[in-house]
Amino acid sequence: MSQPAVPVITRHGQEDTSTAQSGGAVRVSGVGPQHTPATRIWFGKVSNRPGYRSLPHHHGEAETGGYVLKGHGRIYYGHNYQQFEDLEEGDFVFVPPFMPHIEVNLSGTEELTWLTTRTPDNIVVNLEDVADELLPGWPPARQDEDDRVAQRS
Repeated sequence: MSQPAVPVITRHGQEDTSTAQSGGAVRVSGVGPQHTPATRIWFGKVSNRPGYRSLPHHHGEAETGGYVLKGHGRIYYGHNYQQFEDLEEGDFVFVPPFMPHIEVNLSGTEELTWLTTRTPDNIVVNLEDVADELLPGWPPARQDEDDRVAQRS
C-alpha cells in the first residue's frame, strides 16, 4: 500500500540555504527538491540588501514567477541590458527561460524581498559581469562604489 499524501511544512528558520545564488542575493528555499518531496517546483524568498545589484544571469530552462513582497526593484534585460522594468511592493513579474537579466534594489536604505517560484527547480546561471555605467540610471547617486563592489562579491 502506498503512503497517504500529507503536506510537508518548512518552518521559518528551517529553509534550505544551499540553493544557487547570484552575487549577493540571498536565496532560501521553502519548497524544493533539496528538502521536500517536490519534483517540479521551487518556491523561495530572495533578499537583496540596499543598493544591491546582481551579476547578469539567467535561470536556464526554468520559468520564473516573482512577487515583490517588500521594497522597490528593477530588472534590466535586452541587448546590453539597456531595457528595464521597475517593480514595487505588490507587483508580479514573469521571467522567461534563458532570459539574461540583472536585478537591482533601487533603495539605498531598505531591503528588497521577493517571493519567487520556478519550474522545474531553482536554476541560476551566472554570466559575465557588465560595468555599472552601461546600465541606464544605475547606480543611484547616493551609493558608494565600494559598497556596490562588496555587495556583488
